[in-house]
Amino acid sequence: MTASYQTIATRLDGNVLFATFHAPPINLIGPEVVRDLVGLVKELSQPATARVVVFDSADPDFFFPHVDLTKVPEYTAEAAKAGGPGDASLGMLFRKLSEIPAVTIAKLRGRARGAGSEFLLACDMRFASRENAVLCQPEVGIGTPPGAGAMQHLTRLLGRGRALEAVLTSADFDAELAERYGWINRAVPDSELDEFVSGLATRMGNFPRDGLIAAKAAVNAISLPPPAVVRADAALFQQLVRGEAAQQRTAELFKRGFQTRGRTELDLGDALGGLPAVD
Repeated sequence: MTASYQTIATRLDGNVLFATFHAPPINLIGPEVVRDLVGLVKELSQPATARVVVFDSADPDFFFPHVDLTKVPEYTAEAAKAGGPGDASLGMLFRKLSEIPAVTIAKLRGRARGAGSEFLLACDMRFASRENAVLCQPEVGIGTPPGAGAMQHLTRLLGRGRALEAVLTSADFDAELAERYGWINRAVPDSELDEFVSGLATRMGNFPRDGLIAAKAAVNAISLPPPAVVRADAALFQQLVRGEAAQQRTAELFKRGFQTRGRTELDLGDALGGLPAVD
């Protein structure tokens, strides 16, 4: 690895790259994070890079809480640099992440909601702290369907009924329930999570690169959604997130401390359920 990033600290250990997100105050996905992700994805798309990448967060409370809703045009413009204006969306950036010639593992502590959850879903594997992990797709509770891959990935992983439960309720899922539903690979006791993920990453990093990448590509060919539906989901999100209902509900959330380190963000699933109804 040669590049340095504003919001991602990287460390190469043998054939494993550890990438830690650090975007204070609460790791919102804004233009700086997206700019760094675009750069890292491009770097990891080159031959002879790390065979395994482990993503985690420096913030114990927030992996990625969601996108920065005050900077949608800015982070979308950064995402476009991954492939051009026609692919100006987090969904297409995350799809490129799914296709890189390396195995990607998300190690989850804290909250991964909205596009944070969708980032995890774009990774090849997800392992979460049993005591300290929360997943949620809050978009419908705000006024728009998810737009960066959740509907495609969750339907494939969870099945129709459970995917609809996850998406339509905008409720928080703890690690045990997420494991039971298939949202994550495993819920691991927090005290064992680091050693477990490092051991798994090192094991795969010692395998021949060609075998790893050929197997991943074959599974991707079966399981990844086509680009056209990823683009359609992104377009619908971009349309409805600017709509009147979403604007009203986000304004109310901001009054209650949205996008700050307080109870509204810590318990966003509950906060969404407590908002007044709108048509």
